[in-house]
Amino acid sequence: MERLRAESLQDGERVIWQGQPDGVAHMMMWRYLWWIGFPWLLLTVIAIDFDWIRGAAEPLAMLGVAMVAAPLVMLLQDLQTLYLITDRRALILRTAWGRRTVSQTPFQAMDPDFEILDIGRGAGHLNFASGRSTRSPDTDYTGRYGFRCLREAPRIREILEGARTGAMRQHGKKVAAFTGVATRNA
Repeated sequence: MERLRAESLQDGERVIWQGQPDGVAHMMMWRYLWWIGFPWLLLTVIAIDFDWIRGAAEPLAMLGVAMVAAPLVMLLQDLQTLYLITDRRALILRTAWGRRTVSQTPFQAMDPDFEILDIGRGAGHLNFASGRSTRSPDTDYTGRYGFRCLREAPRIREILEGARTGAMRQHGKKVAAFTGVATRNA
């Protein structure tokens, strides 16, 4: 992940903040799949034991396993995701499932106002762009795009707003907030 971060930074670009999604909060958003999946699997096992569903046993069991595993798969993906706010843009880096992806949003392409959607347990989604493809894991069904499942989303919004407006400057130099400085030099 660190190598992908270093490769993604442009010459002279400074990281102001970096963090990861709250995987547990994301997983708990989808816990209803467990409420359906575990009983589904139990009924499937009972039906297989009594030989009620012969040919349909395998697909029904696979569906139950998928419902139980889905929140855990999302947790694993979140562990392989890194959010960055630099002095030029916001980045989402992923190394999930052997695929390295970088998604960037320059400050000029961001919406004028950032939106936070509370998802409970102290976490929220920070949306900073709209009109994106809904196929991205970082976009909701309306095309709003941003950092998903953040702890302390209001604080991260302030950091992003400060970076976009240049408020992170002290004495003519940009400074890193909360996580230290990472810079790529030419």
